[in-house]
Amino acid sequence: MPSENPTGSLVTTIDNKIATVIFGHPSSNSFPRELLDRLTTEFNNLSANPTVSVIVIQSEGSGAFCAGASFDELLAVSNESEGTEFFSGFAHLINAMRLCSKLIVGRIHGKAVGGGVGIASACDYTLATKNASIKLSELAIGIGPFVIEPVVSKKIGKTAMAEMTLAAHEWKTADWAAAKGLYANTFETVEELDAAIADFSAKLSSYNPEALMEMKKVLWEGTQHWDTLLLERAAISGKLVLSDFTRKALSQFKK
Repeated sequence: MPSENPTGSLVTTIDNKIATVIFGHPSSNSFPRELLDRLTTEFNNLSANPTVSVIVIQSEGSGAFCAGASFDELLAVSNESEGTEFFSGFAHLINAMRLCSKLIVGRIHGKAVGGGVGIASACDYTLATKNASIKLSELAIGIGPFVIEPVVSKKIGKTAMAEMTLAAHEWKTADWAAAKGLYANTFETVEELDAAIADFSAKLSSYNPEALMEMKKVLWEGTQHWDTLLLERAAISGKLVLSDFTRKALSQFKK
């Protein structure tokens, strides 16, 4: 049952060295700041947990995987400092996933928009259904995917990132996302996806945990500057979200 909590829900279970993290929010699994912070803390805790070798991240329900930032909270931003603070939540989460000592497997069962694409890109290995189309709609509301750009570009390349960003009203299919490298594989049904996730995670968790942690470091080489870069990008979004263009666009989306 999808979460009805306005601040969202977060549940973690650990079984046979695999931690499954499930987040949810009644607005298409979007992210208010509190949920971003809770998820960031969860990754930090799991990173230090010696009983965990692999992390699977997924969202609730059968609809969207993640609709990105909470429009309600974006509309509530009243000054540049608040805007920067909100978008810093995505910066901290992506950095927590990047710095997490454990490999992260993404289960993308449905559509992902904006920050949801960023979360999928921050996973080390991602599997999805054919329904998991993606879109970067930020330009359509007067901002841009500044905070998530580095992690999306790392995953699919700058050219594909630009194609998505500039075509802000266009959905890209799951097959397109797989061809660009975001998804390792796609499946017709959620049942097939879950079977593949279970099989892959079990195999991964059977490997030498020290080797997995060293491999994680290798996969994220050259991203050390993201600690400051993503916060600088958050400041850009924090300023733009106050524009008349964005205020009007968000109000239209809320209707």
